Amino acid sequence: MAETLTARAAADPRRRAHNRRRRLAVVFVLPALLLLGALVVYPVVFSFCRSLFDASGNRFVGAGNYVAIVHDPATLKAIRNSAIWVVVAPTLLTGLGLMLAVLTEKVRWATAFKLTLFLPMAVSFLAAGIVFRLAYEQDPGRGVLNAVVVGVHDTFEDAAAYPTARIREGQALTGSAGGPYSTTKAMRPGRSVNLGLVGVAPDAVPATAKPAAAAAPGPDGIGGVVYLDFAPGGSGTPGEVDPGEKGLPGMTVEAVRDGRTAATATSGADGSFHFTGLADGEYTLRLPAANFAAPYQGVNWLGPALVTPAIIGAYLWVWTGFAMVLIGAGLAAIPRDALEAARMDGATEGQIFRKITVPLLAPVLTVVFVTLVINVMKVFDLVYIIAPGPVQEEANVLATRMWLVSFGGGNNQGLGSALSVVLLLLVVPAMVFNIRRFRRSAA
Repeated sequence: MAETLTARAAADPRRRAHNRRRRLAVVFVLPALLLLGALVVYPVVFSFCRSLFDASGNRFVGAGNYVAIVHDPATLKAIRNSAIWVVVAPTLLTGLGLMLAVLTEKVRWATAFKLTLFLPMAVSFLAAGIVFRLAYEQDPGRGVLNAVVVGVHDTFEDAAAYPTARIREGQALTGSAGGPYSTTKAMRPGRSVNLGLVGVAPDAVPATAKPAAAAAPGPDGIGGVVYLDFAPGGSGTPGEVDPGEKGLPGMTVEAVRDGRTAATATSGADGSFHFTGLADGEYTLRLPAANFAAPYQGVNWLGPALVTPAIIGAYLWVWTGFAMVLIGAGLAAIPRDALEAARMDGATEGQIFRKITVPLLAPVLTVVFVTLVINVMKVFDLVYIIAPGPVQEEANVLATRMWLVSFGGGNNQGLGSALSVVLLLLVVPAMVFNIRRFRRSAA
């Protein structure tokens, strides 16, 4: 009995000390718990409760908002776009990160290369969105991507000579806007014709252009001139070549007989052209539509068909460095003796990559992929900034749809709260999976 009392007396100070430590731990942890509850737990609980009421928040609708999600075409489109993001963006980023991490091991300036690729991570999504919104502009004079595309296109294909040129009503030519334009009357060899056009700005006339002058037809040919039928100061007679009027060089002219092109000529510096060796008969002269085709404007990056891939491209620019650095850290931890042994056994670099490097990196690749899945599920800034208003609905993801429904004009915070709960339910499994991976790797 005395021994028991002695043991209890010795245990009491230890128990009291343990209780004091627990109370002290609670004192230190309590502020963090209160902050977590205020910033995380309360908003989640409030959003769930709010999702059970209508737009005004006064009428209980139960699961009505969740039912509305599957019946709203715009929301279904946002879910489809979110699925595209989840499948495409993490897969491309993980693949690019792996490829770049392997390549940087063979680059002399690997540190500088990694730093350059990682720099976009220092740029906010707001700034990145503005940069890419400008880069994707349709106008080649503003959008750098279309400036490159148009430059490459025009290198291999000549642009139209005079895209703004048009005919003057009641003169020698007839046709609809944009061409082709044909002479109103047929003519036989030995005659000449003036083909006057308007709508060409003075600075659009080539510097090599000379005063307009018609070519002599010859006995077996047809001659003429293609010119800007507008004299300086507005003087002159329509349909006639007046002093000061310039020829339009480089214009393609066709002689058409019985619906077929019998001959083709190109106007010279003074706008003159000449067909020779024509058989006797009647011909119609035609200016093909290629002379007046609108200039190539590049790719409509922000159109309905390409807006989502374009925004994913901007996301890749920002996050590729992140994937590369994480995978590179895992690559540095791979035992080099396994790689050297494979090389000594005659394995090629491709075989080493597929059968040794990738399997050993599988845990790191999984963590990177799941982390990126969580991130793309919450993407908002890039989609909201880059997508123009007319195609915003085509680019929406769940996060942007939730904001637009709640605050962007929809004013339906019941449906917006339901979307936020759905988004949370989609993100939580990936977060739990990632946490378990981290715990297993740390054990």
